[in-house]
Amino acid sequence: MNLGKLLKTIAIAGASGTIGRALEKFLTEKGDSVKRLVRRSEIDNSEIFWDPNNDDLDPSRLIGVDAVVNLAGAGIGDKRWSQKRMDQIINSRVKSTKLISETISELKSENGPNVLVNASAIGYYGNSGSTHVTEEAEQGEGFLAHVCSNWEKSTQEAEKAGIRVVHARTGVVLSSSGGLLKKLLPLFKLGLGGQIGSGKQMMSWISLRDEISAINWMIEKEIEGAVNLVSPEPASNLEFTKTLGALLKRPTILKVPNSALNLLYGRQLVEEIMLSSQFVVPKKLQDTTFSFRDASLEEALLHQISSKS
Repeated sequence: MNLGKLLKTIAIAGASGTIGRALEKFLTEKGDSVKRLVRRSEIDNSEIFWDPNNDDLDPSRLIGVDAVVNLAGAGIGDKRWSQKRMDQIINSRVKSTKLISETISELKSENGPNVLVNASAIGYYGNSGSTHVTEEAEQGEGFLAHVCSNWEKSTQEAEKAGIRVVHARTGVVLSSSGGLLKKLLPLFKLGLGGQIGSGKQMMSWISLRDEISAINWMIEKEIEGAVNLVSPEPASNLEFTKTLGALLKRPTILKVPNSALNLLYGRQLVEEIMLSSQFVVPKKLQDTTFSFRDASLEEALLHQISSKS
């Protein structure tokens, strides 16, 4: 077996985030070469300078790269949604994706990347209630649906050039090192955890290690278009609350009222992120031989609580 043909060179935009760090570690440990897109001066050949705000990315630096994974984008749930913040959320995604898409489309005949795995989110579907949603569902309503739609359309130049493009529509990624779970763990450990609103809203989640495995899968397999990166077993907010409390052996009797959330975060963010219900099905992954390591919520939470990953 010629390992040289199996191992790849992967460029990652957004490598400093929770998913990006874990992906770089995973790829490096399996023997792939990783190049990080950075917005400062390059330290060594493992880094590639880029500046999406000024359309600056040297195409020659991507020659020899097999695939690009674009995870870049301003945080969605970490600040109130002022008009300025909403503009940052959408522009940071659209500009970075367009720049990567246009750059690699120029390299199609010059040993450039032939795969683009571009981040997206299940926010594309909007508030779908208890309806089971697959990749074939239409775009929903709301700001996040608008963001995701424009985000995905920004890969058009790469698609026109014949590059295989995958839109990783990711759910809530469970990791003790970042995102929702990192914020909730200190509160739950103090016995201050509780359901949000009615607790009936469905949460489509995925463990960090399954997220990373799925991204690697999409790099290696002939899959394209939108792919839902979520566990086959979504949970209601109440189920999530009770499961996390039980694993930590802490009470979860508190209830966080909508009015308090609106005061802290603003009504639109609360309605679209905290109170929105999404029962998303990972149909494309289920139709393949992809295997989830953390199919159940309890497994995923237990792994994160007992590890530092």
